[in-house]
Amino acid sequence: MVSVTINSQMLEVEGGSTVLQAAQRLGIDIPTFCYMKRLPALASCRMCLVEIEGQRKLQPSCATAVTDGMVVKTNTALIEETRSSMLDMLLANHPLDCPICDKGGECELQNQVMAYGPRESRFRDAKRVFHSEDIRLSPVIIMNVNRCIQCQRCVRMCEEVVGAVALGTIEKGMDTAVTGFEGSLASCDQCGNCVEVCPVGALMSFPYRYKARPWDLDETDTVCPHCGTGCQLTVGTRKGEFMRVRSKWDEGLNRETLCVRGRFGLDFVTSQDRIKRPMVRRDDALIAVSWEEAGSYLRQRLSAVEEKAAGGLASPRLPNEVLYQFQKLMRTQFNTNNIDCSSRWSTPLETLGPLMAGFYTRAPLQEVIGNDCVLVVGGNVTEENPVTEYLLRDAARRRQTGLLMLSTRPSRLDADAQAVGRVLPGAEAAGLAKVVASVVAAAGKDLPDDVLASIVAVTSSPPATTDEDAIATALLAGGRATVLVSVDVLRSLTARTTLQQLANLLQLLSLLGKEPKMQLLFDRANQMGAWDMGVLPAALPGLASVADSAARASFERAWGGKIPSEPGADFDAMLELCNTGQLGTLYITGSDPLLSYPDRTFVERALGAADLLIVQDAFLTDTAGLADVVLPAATYGEESGTFTNNEGRITKVRKFRDPVAEARGNLAIFDFVAGLRSNAPQPPSIQTLIFDEIARLVPAYQGLSQDRLGADGAFTQDVLAPPPGSFFASPHIPIASDQLVLVTGNCLFHNGYLTERSETLNTAADDPYVAMGAWDAAQLDLSDGDRVVVRSAKGELTAKLKVDRRFPRGLVFVPENYRALRLNSLMSRGVYPCPVDVHKAHVPLEIATLASLGAQAEILGQDTAGRSPLP
Repeated sequence: MVSVTINSQMLEVEGGSTVLQAAQRLGIDIPTFCYMKRLPALASCRMCLVEIEGQRKLQPSCATAVTDGMVVKTNTALIEETRSSMLDMLLANHPLDCPICDKGGECELQNQVMAYGPRESRFRDAKRVFHSEDIRLSPVIIMNVNRCIQCQRCVRMCEEVVGAVALGTIEKGMDTAVTGFEGSLASCDQCGNCVEVCPVGALMSFPYRYKARPWDLDETDTVCPHCGTGCQLTVGTRKGEFMRVRSKWDEGLNRETLCVRGRFGLDFVTSQDRIKRPMVRRDDALIAVSWEEAGSYLRQRLSAVEEKAAGGLASPRLPNEVLYQFQKLMRTQFNTNNIDCSSRWSTPLETLGPLMAGFYTRAPLQEVIGNDCVLVVGGNVTEENPVTEYLLRDAARRRQTGLLMLSTRPSRLDADAQAVGRVLPGAEAAGLAKVVASVVAAAGKDLPDDVLASIVAVTSSPPATTDEDAIATALLAGGRATVLVSVDVLRSLTARTTLQQLANLLQLLSLLGKEPKMQLLFDRANQMGAWDMGVLPAALPGLASVADSAARASFERAWGGKIPSEPGADFDAMLELCNTGQLGTLYITGSDPLLSYPDRTFVERALGAADLLIVQDAFLTDTAGLADVVLPAATYGEESGTFTNNEGRITKVRKFRDPVAEARGNLAIFDFVAGLRSNAPQPPSIQTLIFDEIARLVPAYQGLSQDRLGADGAFTQDVLAPPPGSFFASPHIPIASDQLVLVTGNCLFHNGYLTERSETLNTAADDPYVAMGAWDAAQLDLSDGDRVVVRSAKGELTAKLKVDRRFPRGLVFVPENYRALRLNSLMSRGVYPCPVDVHKAHVPLEIATLASLGAQAEILGQDTAGRSPLP
């Protein structure tokens, strides 16, 4: 610790702290423009200059480290004159168009001039103009170069935090200008973080432009619905109409950053595809009716299938209280454990449960990835959890964390990784087994003989490659270790084996004193909450087994009803029951399995075979189109509740608009259905009371209260049990090396069916595409941008080809989030990854002729109608 005196106030700070950081701890305001907490100091704006005793010149406080005994002054006459002069220079060429600037009312330059600026400028020359009109850099970002004050925040944020390198500077001195490559943002994520950190109105959000002023907005702090990272954000509405999203610089794990989905993808709530009234099926068509008519129809249909089994599927995007009440409704009113929360995989709870109980760390992500090395297994963090990627990059670059990657698909984080292991699709288990074998080979002498013998007895994986050896070496060389696991690994048929090998690795690291931590990287906002709330066929809330009589009795007392003791069917088994005529009622809430479940034909047949299909949703999905009864529900932002993110952090999801037309809150609809099922009115379900019940009955949530959920939420508790005591045998996974295989997942711009209803994201997103490696493309005589056909045993699709040189041989990737592709039509149940063929699409003669004419016209400087596009 070192001692520093600032404005006659003494303080002790850690060595290496800057003067600015010390002043902030004392509550002393020092103005800045170029400074940001998460970026290295630049010291270019010169607004934070201070006087330091013994030094002749003023020093930038953001870049000056405190030394023991240092004496600093921040408000002398010289400092005030210097600040005023700096602001005068900035205003010399800054356009005074504040009345039309979107930054008006929240502009840092305005604030600084009011606090520290001159009252009259000494400059009389005409202002320099870079461009007379604003430049549309991308579908969501527009720029006024004349307003730029050269703080470089946007350039540094883009390169050092986001990793996109879409912005840069040209020219020097007074002619310096920020721009994208050739006036566009060629490699841009469209995240808008450059807009967020711009202190003036140089970079602006095009969707929000000229729509409102800050003082017109009603702002609501809430949490993002698009992935499990759980970013805090603030939604601005004007007269009830959605306007914009922004982040708060000191709240949430994301602080000032958001990804493109979080910042620009919330306008899905205004989609024209909203369900406005209940609908029932009559004469093979859905007819809009009143709630009373829907109730009468549904009561009759429920009575007709009362003797048959029921099943339910709920979306992991719904709040905890809704998910808790859904499983409670299914268990007490429908008398079934046939409950699931995913249509994309079956959760192997017998393996996952002990793994989560033994090793899952409910703690801040910053703390979890602060270990000496972090191993990321499976998935693509860049596209599935973008803000998590930002934090991992920061850990690798600034905190020297050893970043290790073991996955099928490449990601942008590979560039910052210490070691990268590429595995074939579905072979994550084999890759982990090789890492385990390498660790045992290198560190066997540090293990007790009996433990070593038990590991060797089940470790029979083939010799590790250089990649697995490098990962094992880094894990051993570091101190503490963290493992982050994409839930993408749960899609594979080897999911159970992958989790077993993950348990092997974590046990081994624990025995070696590495104090391993583990978190899952969920791609749905409340997947963790869905598991915690017991939306699973074999688990009650808190992941207690439904066969556990004591746990069951506890919930039965609280709910006043009986719970079946036998584990239920997962969603795959429910579809099979539909097909065989054994399922009477299938209740689907907020999910679209006809879009996401493998084998679309099978799903369509199974859903059509259910005696009664109830769909409760905000949007007219493909699945809703098959329903017997459609109940219009509130969507995100139209009801309050809580989410539990990847960290185990529980945060408030707040209401910022009313449900459209006759749509009702999900809890109210459950009460409506329960009343019809039991032929008795139900007391209204109240979100706060349900939260209190969760806090009483679910061990990880005990002690929580609504009052404790502040701006950053609160953490649920680790409920740790002893990890698995035995080691699992290494897998042998044969994979054909000469066969192209298709894997799927999220892309950067889309995540599930909500984002495709965002007009802004659809404007910014790429067209549907197929990605594969350069070697495979060359073998098939394909080029980037070609239209290609992907064919499987089940069907085919056509899309544009993206060639990625980092892809391993044999891998084909198609994002799952484009409805038009009907990707699940290619998939077969129980087969993943999916074998496919890829070839160039046939171009009809008339299209080829038009394309040729268009190319010729472009050469001649005319369009195809003969009109010149040139001025």
